[in-house]
Amino acid sequence: MVLSWLLTLSVLLHINMVALVPLPEEPTYLTHGDVPAAPELSELTLEITQVTEHDQIKVQKYLDLFYRGVAAIGRKASSVAEKIKAMQKFLGLEVTGKIDSNTMTVIQKPRCGVPDVERFSHFAGNPKWGKTTVTYRILNYTPDITKSEVDYAIAQAFRVWSDVTPLNFQKLNSGDADIMISFNTRAHGDFDSFDGPNGVLAHAYAPSDGIGGDAHFDEDEQWTLGPTGANLFHVAAHEFGHSLGMSHSTDTNALMYPTVSFGVTIDPAQYKLSADDIAGIQTLYGKGNPSQVPVGKPNPAPPPKNQPNKCDPNLTFDAVTSMRGDLLFFKDEVFWRKSARFPEVETIPISIIWPSVGRVDAAYEVVGRDIVYLFKGRQHWATRGWTILPGYPKDIASFGFPKDVKKIDAATFIREEMKAIFFVGDRYYSYSHRTSAMDFVRPKKIKSDFPGIGKKVDAAFQNGYLYFSDGARQAEFDNRGKKVVRYLQNYRWMSCK
Repeated sequence: MVLSWLLTLSVLLHINMVALVPLPEEPTYLTHGDVPAAPELSELTLEITQVTEHDQIKVQKYLDLFYRGVAAIGRKASSVAEKIKAMQKFLGLEVTGKIDSNTMTVIQKPRCGVPDVERFSHFAGNPKWGKTTVTYRILNYTPDITKSEVDYAIAQAFRVWSDVTPLNFQKLNSGDADIMISFNTRAHGDFDSFDGPNGVLAHAYAPSDGIGGDAHFDEDEQWTLGPTGANLFHVAAHEFGHSLGMSHSTDTNALMYPTVSFGVTIDPAQYKLSADDIAGIQTLYGKGNPSQVPVGKPNPAPPPKNQPNKCDPNLTFDAVTSMRGDLLFFKDEVFWRKSARFPEVETIPISIIWPSVGRVDAAYEVVGRDIVYLFKGRQHWATRGWTILPGYPKDIASFGFPKDVKKIDAATFIREEMKAIFFVGDRYYSYSHRTSAMDFVRPKKIKSDFPGIGKKVDAAFQNGYLYFSDGARQAEFDNRGKKVVRYLQNYRWMSCK
């Protein structure tokens, strides 16, 4: 049956081979709609084309994902064409029933994961919030941009809707909100898995209880506020339209059009909705109050009480790790993020990003696998970006530590060897991420393999050289030559004047 269906598509694919967005690693949406019945081969006039079977599967998947609301396909090739015509009509393309190059170009674009619903500017049944104050909460943050930039993008994304309706949006920092916002990867608990970079960027749910209104963003995307990558403001404004009850629009100039074009510069503070978007949202909520003050750029979150001074010459670190090219320096209840992308070192309360973790004893990144491990006492957490992976925390016994190890003082990852080095007192353990086992049963003396760095280590990380902090002093260590290059002060990493 599948082969017959693919042959049917080959009748319609009158183009040369075109590269599409990579297939998701796991099926998405296929449980929500029926796979069309295959046409009879005897009723088809087949043509030889250069379209591969893999490309045909991609086209079928696109139709199944985003056009499952179109009337079911029968057993005729013409009925396959009807579904393709519906897609072309919705996307504002020439309606031919054949997949031409223009259609394939649109299919390749990054887009929203919500299916396209024809002839509606809002969801069927007109779901909406029965109040004018709608709450939202950001459950976790992408590490691609700063926390304040995420807050700003989200606030401005809500502003475009509050500017033209009676709605007000209130940010919560805890508890349940009407719209829960999160960054996730692949399968994330809602039966609508993400597909990796450049495919589905995000999805959101119509107003209702439970998951209704929630907006999920694919953490595998590169989130930005500029023309490169996925513009968080633009995508969020689109998704919040769904959170308010809007469906996709056939107007290519509308915010609610399903696809997104990268490379476009957008000023969040100046962005205005199209007439089509305004008509749709005002059908649900009515017109806005002219005296209503738009939401501006939010003030940054207040710093924790007794926040440590990052420019103190006697500064000590609890832990340090790399994360996606940045460096995170942990101290008490906060961590500082140092990035080549931003001129200033950002201060972030640990409780905002990882509320279940608190203060951190040690941390390291498995470079190349996009996983950071955080250690506290005998517990450890694995994170991807700001998201803690399922099944954590776990006991450090899973690494092979004996029961008498109550905490890890410091940890670092040596990329060339795929090894994690753990420091406990004046000794160290070596764990291989290739074999998932300790390299030796008994720990070794620090001074035997890392001469000159001191008798103990408070924090460690790799940034070209290895860096070991003992108190306020830090040793820059050449691991190949097994020697200290120079000694530094910790605060020198904080861009202090």
